[in-house]
Amino acid sequence: MKKLLLILLLLVSVFSFSVKNVIYMIGDGMGINHVMLASYLEGRLLEFMKTQNIALVTTHSANSNVTDSAAAGTALFTGFKTNNGMIGILPDGTTVPTIAEIAAKYGVKIGIIATSRITHATPGAVYGHVNSRSDENTLAEQLVNSPITVAFGGGWRHFVATGGKRKDGKDLIKLAKEKGFDYITTKEELLNYNGKKVIGLFNSSHLPAYTDRVNEPTLSEMTKKALEILSKDNSPFFLMIEGSQIDWEAHGNDPYGVWKEIIEFEEAFKVAMEFLKQNPDTLIIVTADHETGGLGLSSGGYYFDVEMIRKFSKNTDFISKESNKDKIKLKELIKKYYQLELTDEDLELFDSLVKEQGNSYYAFSNAIGRLVSKKAHLGWTTYDHTGAPVALYAFGQGADNFKGLIDNTEIPRIIARLAGYPLTFPTYKLPVSGGH
Repeated sequence: MKKLLLILLLLVSVFSFSVKNVIYMIGDGMGINHVMLASYLEGRLLEFMKTQNIALVTTHSANSNVTDSAAAGTALFTGFKTNNGMIGILPDGTTVPTIAEIAAKYGVKIGIIATSRITHATPGAVYGHVNSRSDENTLAEQLVNSPITVAFGGGWRHFVATGGKRKDGKDLIKLAKEKGFDYITTKEELLNYNGKKVIGLFNSSHLPAYTDRVNEPTLSEMTKKALEILSKDNSPFFLMIEGSQIDWEAHGNDPYGVWKEIIEFEEAFKVAMEFLKQNPDTLIIVTADHETGGLGLSSGGYYFDVEMIRKFSKNTDFISKESNKDKIKLKELIKKYYQLELTDEDLELFDSLVKEQGNSYYAFSNAIGRLVSKKAHLGWTTYDHTGAPVALYAFGQGADNFKGLIDNTEIPRIIARLAGYPLTFPTYKLPVSGGH
């Protein structure tokens, strides 16, 4: 009998709730080759690559082998597949709870951080339930009515009654304050904040790219402050941190932009690791929702030109805006910020790339990325998402549970089991009506 009891106790110790705090980091669009590209350009392993606890993650949605961020976010935070474009709702209309919503019922504090609008697909998937990811006004209302303690990012235009995207006259900032949130809008306010419950929206829309950001906080600054707030009274917490704009730079086939956005993401990871050192009952997960761009680390010739890319000093979006579709200006900017001389042949290719995409603003920016990548012998297969698997890197308490080939729906289920708030299937009553 004693032996049986001992075995049961050992089993409980293995499967018990050993994780107190969860830091769930999502590099949006961050494929394995994106990480390797940044590593090559830095001339070192990135800090989050330094673990033996690595898994390969499949990312398909319910209706496609290529997911979007809404369906991927739903999988990462509810443990269920849904159709592209849907958040927190299954294809048949069933609303399912997120791991954050369940954790909150167990007294766990919830935080979300993004460099996008806080109502964008990935952060929205932590707390939201909408049929269409574009319904950001509803997501903003759901956030304010959610159990979230800390929310940092961009997108105040979806929260204000005037001067934004709301046409219903609702002032969600006022409502948030009534519900106990403090509201901050500047980097200085963030750095000096010492309260307990806060929404920080630092731009009308998304934050500027990392390399262009001046007045808004960095991902690491937001992470440090969120950890400070969430851990203040020693209660458990669940924090989602998204490096939102890795995806956008990959959409633009911009190697420099991808590199720098991943480095911002790594800086936030370093902050998380410092917290882990002092709080060993913390689990850190670093992964991605999908791969973007189909990046190949060579376009032939058994190499790509690392030294060429290291000389780049601006992202392609900056070059596109500054050139304003003027090709003479484009040549000057490429020479100034990329140390490259564009030939007539280069410009012919550029014209064909723009035309191929319909001559839009994004086509101009994307064509710059594809052109300079070609000159550096980097290959891209698309300007969109791909069905490629992504990597997961785990650290801290329970990290050894993440190995091998897994599906993205398994990640929140493993986290929940380790932390003691198991995901379940029952439908979830929305805190705000009209979410469907």
